[in-house]
Amino acid sequence: MPYSTIRYEVAENILTLTLNRPDHLNSFTPEMAEELIAAFSRASDDDDVRAIVVTGEGRAFCAGMDLSGSGNVFGLNEDLSPTMEDMEHRLDDPEISAGVRDTGGQVTLAIYECNKPVIAAINGAAVGIGATMTCAMDIRLASEHARIGFVFNKIGITPEACSSWFLPRIVGMSQALEWTYTAEILKPEQALAGRYVKAVVPADQLLEEAYKIARRIAQHSPVAIALTRQMMYRNAAQDHPIEAHKVDSLAIFYTSLNEGKEGVQSFLEKRPPKFTGHTSTDMPEFYPWWK
Repeated sequence: MPYSTIRYEVAENILTLTLNRPDHLNSFTPEMAEELIAAFSRASDDDDVRAIVVTGEGRAFCAGMDLSGSGNVFGLNEDLSPTMEDMEHRLDDPEISAGVRDTGGQVTLAIYECNKPVIAAINGAAVGIGATMTCAMDIRLASEHARIGFVFNKIGITPEACSSWFLPRIVGMSQALEWTYTAEILKPEQALAGRYVKAVVPADQLLEEAYKIARRIAQHSPVAIALTRQMMYRNAAQDHPIEAHKVDSLAIFYTSLNEGKEGVQSFLEKRPPKFTGHTSTDMPEFYPWWK
């Protein structure tokens, strides 16, 4: 599909998703939300994609929501009076989906559901949704030009994009609260100290460092990687490890019957494995176990 606000480019089994509104510092719009949701959904079943790198065109990653639009700048329907009951029972109702649901949250849920690992290459300003969308990504790298801000309280709103679920899991509750309470713009060194990013990288090396990680991921079994990604996120949120044990047992059982045989044989023969499984056709029948 054609995209107006992002670029979708695949090479070496790595998808580069580039936020592409550089004249507006890649600020987020409802259209960008729709395109990102479509792109992550497409990549999830695209067997040419084994890892995803997300970055921004120009000097910003994403400078937050585009606040220049008319009406409700978040694209919400102010004629509605939604309730928690609506959230529980009408979440996918078109009126609620279009007029009430947080667009950033719909993007991060699409990332969460994706079968492929996602690496954020934060090249510049990542503020508001520009910061919270990266919470749903698996690995974050920042250039020395990056500036990260969970600035919602500063403008009288609350954190969005499911960041109240993701952020404390990444940096701990106390750090998450401090960053959201103060709405401070973080330098990359602060994000690194808070363990929000894996590393701070010179700007001209940022994408290559992201690709190095992506290439290491892309050489392994796509089926095992997809299972691992969902097992880590979903099992870590369970109340008791027995729930992880149930899923782990099925996952190891079925992977041992297929890709695992090639993995073991390649180990014994001291050669690189040749994995042929595809996430589009070869996921075990119990997947997705949470639906």
